[in-house]
Amino acid sequence: MAIFGPCFAAVFSVVSFLLVASAVPLDVSYDERGIKLNGQSRIIISGSIHYPRSTPEMWGDLIKKAKEGGLNAIETYVFWNAHEPLYRQYDFEGNKDLVRFIKTIQDAGLYAILRIGPYVCAEWNYGGFPVWLHNLPGVELRTNNTVYQNEMKTFVTLIVDMMQKHGLFAIQGGPIIVAQIENEYGNVEWAFGNNGKSYINWCAQLAESYGVQVPWIMCQQSDAPSPMINTCNGYYCDQFSPNNPKSPKWWTENWSGWFKDWGMKDPHRTAEDLAFAVARFFQYGGSLQNYYMYHGGTNFDRTAGGPYITTSYDYDAPLDEYGNLNQPKWGHLKRLHELIMSMEEILTHGVKRDVDYGNMMSGTVYMYKGKQSCFLGNANQNQDFTVNLMGSSYTVPAWSVSILPDCYTEVYNTAKINSQQTVMVKLPNEADDQTEPYELQWDWRPEHPESLHHGVAKGSVTTANELLDQKTVTNDTSDYLWYLTSLDLSKDDSLAGKAITLHVHTNGHIVHAFVNGKHVGSQWGTSDHLEFIMEKDIKLKHGKTNSISLLSVTVGLQNYGANFDTVNVGIHGPVKLIGNKGQSDEVTVDLSTNLWTYKVGLNGMEEKGLQLDNARHQHGWKSYNLPSNRLFVWYKTTFKAPLGSDPVVVDLQGLGKGTAWVNGHNIGRFWPSFVASEDGCTATCDYRGAYNSNKCLTNCGDPSQRWYHIPRSFLQDDGNKLVLFEEFGGTPLHVRFQTITAGTICATTDEKKQLELLCQGGRIMSEIKFASFGEPTGVCGSYARGSCEAPNTLSVIQKQCLGQESCTLDVSENTFGPTGCHQNVYRLAVEATCDSP
Repeated sequence: MAIFGPCFAAVFSVVSFLLVASAVPLDVSYDERGIKLNGQSRIIISGSIHYPRSTPEMWGDLIKKAKEGGLNAIETYVFWNAHEPLYRQYDFEGNKDLVRFIKTIQDAGLYAILRIGPYVCAEWNYGGFPVWLHNLPGVELRTNNTVYQNEMKTFVTLIVDMMQKHGLFAIQGGPIIVAQIENEYGNVEWAFGNNGKSYINWCAQLAESYGVQVPWIMCQQSDAPSPMINTCNGYYCDQFSPNNPKSPKWWTENWSGWFKDWGMKDPHRTAEDLAFAVARFFQYGGSLQNYYMYHGGTNFDRTAGGPYITTSYDYDAPLDEYGNLNQPKWGHLKRLHELIMSMEEILTHGVKRDVDYGNMMSGTVYMYKGKQSCFLGNANQNQDFTVNLMGSSYTVPAWSVSILPDCYTEVYNTAKINSQQTVMVKLPNEADDQTEPYELQWDWRPEHPESLHHGVAKGSVTTANELLDQKTVTNDTSDYLWYLTSLDLSKDDSLAGKAITLHVHTNGHIVHAFVNGKHVGSQWGTSDHLEFIMEKDIKLKHGKTNSISLLSVTVGLQNYGANFDTVNVGIHGPVKLIGNKGQSDEVTVDLSTNLWTYKVGLNGMEEKGLQLDNARHQHGWKSYNLPSNRLFVWYKTTFKAPLGSDPVVVDLQGLGKGTAWVNGHNIGRFWPSFVASEDGCTATCDYRGAYNSNKCLTNCGDPSQRWYHIPRSFLQDDGNKLVLFEEFGGTPLHVRFQTITAGTICATTDEKKQLELLCQGGRIMSEIKFASFGEPTGVCGSYARGSCEAPNTLSVIQKQCLGQESCTLDVSENTFGPTGCHQNVYRLAVEATCDSP
């Protein structure tokens, strides 16, 4: 029995139907079905690529791969604190060149979605806000506050004017077709009461006042004032409905994976589940979908937020941190994008009819101009379903969507991957003359702790008779802030003759304590317990002035939550000295209201500039007695750039925590000594069932991040300088430079499909390790032949693919010969090795 009744069959072929941007002015409008460009309804499939998390030299390749992956738009946030780190001091150079990035999108023939915010979250330091904003008198952020609103208006106007000046809005012939004001405010609006409602109305009025003639969106804003479009963020948005019936169903953040904290394992979201979410969104009437992230990239310098977000922002995105294709995710989604775009007209114009079969099985048919397209969606995570459609039976696996663009032929199922898997490998630096493993030649010098001398500290300082919030003092110019005080201990003091404990209550994130220049202890929090108390036994000098030096260290500032900007950081106290702690004669001296001297940063960083490529202080380095496991040490070495064009990483295994620079470029914080727990990882991952960030974890018992990205544009052929500041203590003797490339590619593909095999980065297929067309079993690395197969499979693939960077195979008996099997569907399994030409 046919479910939807008679329909007109249509001959269908999957083609890429990407709408490309040009310099021709576009009239942008929308209705409840979606965006309209010059009056024509369009499907938008977009991906987030954040320009500061890569380099200008990478942008073109990233965007090219996004387009090849079936995207027709690129989304990015605008990062206020990257562009105005200090009040009215602007930076739009290098990887902060927003105009160049938008023009690169346009040059690739894609559209742009510009999310100005200016609050962005994004696991970015302080949510994208500059800390000087927090320090303005009378300011309250993200609410109906004149001081904040004036600054927000100034920055948003700066960005809008910049885009207009360069002709980058669609009406000017530019690529920007959608803009965003604010960001996920609906998640926290409750905390601001009536002022929150007034603020969001003000935001809408501000956006409309610019007259840029593109739709403005407010994500996660269920009370978005018209004409703002409320959009959805999350792992699944198929059931989302905008608050205005005249608004389209748009998905601004489809989380392609998840971020990682120091101490966390690696989260993964399967290609099957991600494709399932996308297919269901379009099944139920969605028309704009954006992957957050499509390329995650790297949190260079001090841009990682959280706190405790790692330097890597890989996000398990379709393009990995370094810009490589993350297979099979990239390829599986590419096929889906091409199919959805080929159905664009019927999805944006057709009459839609839904059928609920029960038990989370549904069907949807779109009808337009005598054509029909069908979706069969199974949201049951345990049970496959077989349904009858147009007189034919179709089995839909659990937690999957089948797409039949003519309502007869199943062209795509989200649970059936027909794209290659790529196993990436790290290779040694072949540019070095020495035989691996080679020894880098290291120089070193100490970083001496700060202390008061006769009540005075060297350099620029602040003093107060109280403990100050760290971000108030540093203005976020450094991770490091010294809290310095002193006290005299006489023989008549209440502490005299007692065992003394130093008690420090801090709001995070790390404390190093020194008494009279001697290190007495270090302690740090975790991503879920930032606040802690450190207690250490100390000895004081009687009859003399004793110096107490506390170095407070931040690991990224809070970036999310109601009033996140007011979260305390640094040592807020109390700071106490306890005599005979826990005994009947216990006494306490509270130092919190002592005269405290504050000094921002480290001497070697702020004053000597040791990290700079042209450091002023070249003397003082030693090449002998290289220390290991010593706190506060600077290391430097030189190295040759690895040969070729593959992405470069530095392996910092053996080090504790600190910061790394290459040729003066800050490549981010390192913390390889922070190891993930042993529990919670699985060798396999079941894509079925709703995803969350604790599902499908790997890397248990290993450092949260061991390898750190060095963009090729940071390097020269020879004489590259690596500088490390080691804060905790470790050894640089295990540091290695490596390249990341495709080592093995595998695929299992259904009959009547095309399979493209690709070795990335100019590498070629040097060996076909396994090939069988018939009934092969197993997984990549352990394939096995079934009871029958086409005997010519290996020779055919060797002929077409060996020595090639890529090859395309028509998976059929016409290609490989008869299998001798008696099954309805055959599969091809292939495994190949990639090598340099």
